Amino acid sequence: MTTKTRSPLHTPLCDLLGIRYPICQAGMGWVARSALAAAVSAAGGLGVIAAVHGTPAELRDEIRRVRDATDRPFGVDVLFATIRAAGAEVERFTDQVKGWTDVALEERVPVLIAGLGNPGPVTAEAHRLGIKVMALCGNVKQARDHAQNGVDVVIAQGHEAGGHTGRIGGLVLIPAVVDAVAPTPVVAAGGLADGRGLAAALALGAVGVWMGTRFIATGEAWGHDNYKKKVVAIDEEGTVVHRGATGKPCRAVRNNFTREWEKRVGEILPFPLQAQRVGFPAALLARERGDVENGHAACGQSAGLVRDIVPAREVIERVVAEAEAVLARLGGRGSGAA
Repeated sequence: MTTKTRSPLHTPLCDLLGIRYPICQAGMGWVARSALAAAVSAAGGLGVIAAVHGTPAELRDEIRRVRDATDRPFGVDVLFATIRAAGAEVERFTDQVKGWTDVALEERVPVLIAGLGNPGPVTAEAHRLGIKVMALCGNVKQARDHAQNGVDVVIAQGHEAGGHTGRIGGLVLIPAVVDAVAPTPVVAAGGLADGRGLAAALALGAVGVWMGTRFIATGEAWGHDNYKKKVVAIDEEGTVVHRGATGKPCRAVRNNFTREWEKRVGEILPFPLQAQRVGFPAALLARERGDVENGHAACGQSAGLVRDIVPAREVIERVVAEAEAVLARLGGRGSGAA
């Protein structure tokens, strides 16, 4: 009887989420819609829909499109923005966040991701419905908060990442979070675009990767060709972290938009007000209309590793092949291998 050897890339994340490879596609606003999520999931990773660019009704349609395209697990990414009402002692989720969350729970999506903020009591509600919960963090304190809240997976996102990001580099943050929240599994994010990054993440103690920028430059990603080509064209110094788009630190392509808001820091409103006033229109300008010089084009430093626009399946296949080759060359099976 022949015993099939398990891939060194089969980590506890694969068993937890029911995926073939420990590769999660980030829930990027405007970019991560049903076509991309379905393609990534069908290829063996975890595809993710971003809720932020649409209404709750539109999110429901996106979820159903993914289910029409594949029977593989997928996720929905929600930015858990909160507000404090006048005279109130506690914060509450905005109506928009509540709407997105209600839809995700009603549809019983396989995975719910907090791309920003803490999902709080939603975690327990999701678990009652059989939904796994993942949450991003930019420092150890946030990671511990997520673990104490009972999330299934903490995503440790280094400063290199595109979109909303923290101040700590991934090489420090990822192992620090792994140590801080054990035995809660940790997924690595920020600066990851190839199989070398996946192998490195496993060596740091993570059980998988959360990749965004590499998936912008795919055929299935929602976005103007100018946006995708800009990701391919810039190098590792082509991005900057600024607050002009949303009120929170956000990494994007360095352009006229970022330079203008670097001069107007005194006018920046708190999140999510700045996002509603400035960020959403600017994101549409760059990502849908293709004006990548005057719009907000979220992008990570890993753009310096992205050299072409290919189908999402090819991204997965390349990452897997390269990571397996790296691990074979090093003679190891990866820190998260089962």
